[in-house]
Amino acid sequence: MKHLALGLKRLRETHLYRRPRVLESPQGARPLVDGRRMLAFCSNDYLGLANHPQVIAALKRGADAYGVGSGAAHLVTGHSAAHQALEEELADFTKRPRALLFSTGYMANVGVISALAGRGDQVFEDRLNHASLLDGALLSRARLRRYAHADPQALSGMLEGQLSEECNARLIATDGVFSMDGDLAPLPDLACVAERTGAWLLVDDAHGLGVLGEEGRGSLDHMGLEQAEVPILVGTLGKAFGTSGAFVAGGEELIETLIQRARSYIYTTAPPPAIAEATRESLRIARRESWRRERLRELIRRFRVGAAALGLPLMDSGTPIQPLVAGTAEQALSWSRSLEAQGILVSAIRPPTVPEGSARLRITFSAVHDERDVDRLLDALARLRCHLPQAEMAAAL
Repeated sequence: MKHLALGLKRLRETHLYRRPRVLESPQGARPLVDGRRMLAFCSNDYLGLANHPQVIAALKRGADAYGVGSGAAHLVTGHSAAHQALEEELADFTKRPRALLFSTGYMANVGVISALAGRGDQVFEDRLNHASLLDGALLSRARLRRYAHADPQALSGMLEGQLSEECNARLIATDGVFSMDGDLAPLPDLACVAERTGAWLLVDDAHGLGVLGEEGRGSLDHMGLEQAEVPILVGTLGKAFGTSGAFVAGGEELIETLIQRARSYIYTTAPPPAIAEATRESLRIARRESWRRERLRELIRRFRVGAAALGLPLMDSGTPIQPLVAGTAEQALSWSRSLEAQGILVSAIRPPTVPEGSARLRITFSAVHDERDVDRLLDALARLRCHLPQAEMAAAL
């Protein structure tokens, strides 16, 4: 085990060592973390539904009706009426014929890519895609090719250069909203490339669903795209919808193929039915309470205006994900610790989650924040800026 100890030592020396914090309260703007009440800006609970009383009540009713665990995989005895109802409601929400539940977003992406692509196929992915999309391509044993971030021309050049090669299938996979940058993929352009080259297009809209589009239908609705342009939609339930799990939505043939071939669906225990019941309620709330999305937009605007006045190096994002670039892992950790000393929790995001040289604070907003919370964060960042050597801030900018 000596080599493991050396590896851990190296992570500490390079400021890349991670440890889990202990949450001692529900999610919210002011959780109790490691025994301390903090103002938090690092959760993905964008709509503030993870601790919603109606969602909690639905979970309790689900546990009363179905018990705690599902007991088996979906294809054995684990697929309850609650799961079936949620799948039908997700299909209606996304305006697609069918939806299929997975236990996690990671499992959904790994399952769908490895079910649709294999040896002799090609998978094309944005360089900043989530790790689950990349791992799905690697596990599929298809040829993985990565194009420059949000660059449909680079993708087009790759695909058109491969059209003469023997290949059974070509799959393009992208995040809808990029989880660490907060920007949107150029989905209409990617859809055009896919149509022109005969490729399938998969969009993982984990950070767009619930937040963007009419009733929170996500990036595709926001950009006016339908199933004809994007046949494979992946969504998660543990972010804006506040519960747990994931789903794939699409046509009849897609969903039936996944049921037969997606190993991460076939060979795992189904999520607890009570979680499905809670998600049904959170989905209803997300669809009807548009004020949550409106508040998010107001908070984001207020923050970006204030950050611009301070000259902070924010990345270009109109979503609840607002990255503040530090550069080095050491600097990002220093900023995070300085904010923590002021009672504000913002995680430092470091390689390999983001590319070398782009470590950052990933600031995220929730509908349960208010204007005073944003102002307190801006005040803390102003004090942080005042205490930074000018050379360090100039380098970050």
